[in-house]
Amino acid sequence: MTKETEPVQPPAQDVPSLIPEPPADLAAVRRRTTAVLVGSQVLGGLGVATGVALAALLARDLSGSDAMAGLAMTASVVGSAMAALPMAALMARKGRRPGLVLGYLTAAVGAVVVVLAAVLEVFPLMLAGMAAFGAASAAGLQARYGAVDLAEPDRRGRAISLVVWSTTVGSVLGPNIAGPADRSVAGLGVPPMAGPFLWAAAVFLVAGAGVFLLLRPDPLLVARSLEPQAPGGAKHGTLRDGLAAVTGSSGALLAVAAVAISHAVMVSIMVMTPVDLGHHGASIELIGLVISIHIAGMYAFSPVMGRLSDRFGRPPVILLAVVLLGLAALLAGTAGHSHVRSAAGLFLLGLGWSAGLVAGSALLTDTVPQPARAAAQGLSDLVMNVAAAVGGVLAGVITATAGYSWLNASAALLLAPLAVAAVRVRARTRA
Repeated sequence: MTKETEPVQPPAQDVPSLIPEPPADLAAVRRRTTAVLVGSQVLGGLGVATGVALAALLARDLSGSDAMAGLAMTASVVGSAMAALPMAALMARKGRRPGLVLGYLTAAVGAVVVVLAAVLEVFPLMLAGMAAFGAASAAGLQARYGAVDLAEPDRRGRAISLVVWSTTVGSVLGPNIAGPADRSVAGLGVPPMAGPFLWAAAVFLVAGAGVFLLLRPDPLLVARSLEPQAPGGAKHGTLRDGLAAVTGSSGALLAVAAVAISHAVMVSIMVMTPVDLGHHGASIELIGLVISIHIAGMYAFSPVMGRLSDRFGRPPVILLAVVLLGLAALLAGTAGHSHVRSAAGLFLLGLGWSAGLVAGSALLTDTVPQPARAAAQGLSDLVMNVAAAVGGVLAGVITATAGYSWLNASAALLLAPLAVAAVRVRARTRA
């Protein structure tokens, strides 16, 4: 490890220790932790996808405007970004379990607020509920780091990818149960399109309860108990320590950039693809199929990306992400009336996102010291969601003023500095 990528040790702090004794059977704790996190990811993904399936339609009905319908998802993304920091701060002090529980409980409250907004027909209240609803996505993102807390360094990519992969189940099932959830509230005085949010609230509560009851011992606290600690040093760092650790390491900076840029490119292209497909005569069914293919690319092959990052290293897989995302932008941006090319582009877009997320997340864990790790991971997710929110807004502006092809070209330009940074870090680590 070179000086440029060497983790920065946070300053010592005089705080009471919450660290338990290391467990006797660490392998059993790893298996239990993974099982609980996979289960919570399935439930969390199910709840998010169930609500999101009809969020735009509900927003349109409450606002009376097609132009305002997209604000529902924007509020959710912003809410996810806002939840990242308090969750990270809580995890840094108390462990993964309370942070994840906070995320799911906040999302459950948000889902109930959305239902209340539908009953009262108050659009701003719905946006507030959707912002809180976004905390479930923040919890899902943070769960991938819980899986890596106790993983061996050469298996961190696979540990992260397994949790990311498990999101596939909920993401696929969620839209398909939106219909039954829609009909289940008939006669209850609740608008039909608010039904999925009632189901989502229940699912989030189950996910939170499962984490609270079963994620014991806490993987982050156990990981800290296994780390050597200097006399008088703290076993956890503050958000400021996390920021210092990231900015003091070129490897950590690359990791944050890889996750954020991959996410921004993916969201920017993905949100406007249905609009472009509609302009070229695609049916609703075909648009749904293309998005399903995209989601499969995002999640289904994440274990492959995890193995590649463990086998060949994080920077090479980040470079793979750059290539895949670049090809995706090329195919989607030049598709025109070719729906097959659009589908291929969106599939590669999902694959590129998966490679960037898995390799970037593993690299961040590799390059940040244990005391500051949870804080740095939360900061990374904050940057990731802010980048996605900005990208989503700019995507609409660019498409409206210059066209969908220029949107893809603009997104591809973001990949150039990421490629340069990955090549430099790879060269330094091999020197």
